[in-house]
Amino acid sequence: MPQLDIDQAILNPAAAFAEPEAIVDYPQLTTDQKISALRQWAYDAREIEVAEEEGMVGGNEDLLQRILIALDRLGYPIDAEHTAPSKQHPFTD
Repeated sequence: MPQLDIDQAILNPAAAFAEPEAIVDYPQLTTDQKISALRQWAYDAREIEVAEEEGMVGGNEDLLQRILIALDRLGYPIDAEHTAPSKQHPFTD
């Protein structure tokens, strides 16, 4: 397995990992790094959803759900009840 550039993996997790679950299982990342990478991936997935709404070809429909499940496995709380008025709502701190 090649050495992972952690900073790049957090900035572009889809390029470093085949699926969100791989981030959770990757032993060289701390929990905080895993959460950061998954949050970035979720942000990117929501941006793709916006592009889809604007008529551009999109990606994987269940990707965001898989990311949220991975975050839940790490103990990261997602508050779906109280969200900000944006596409990025679960991740506004």
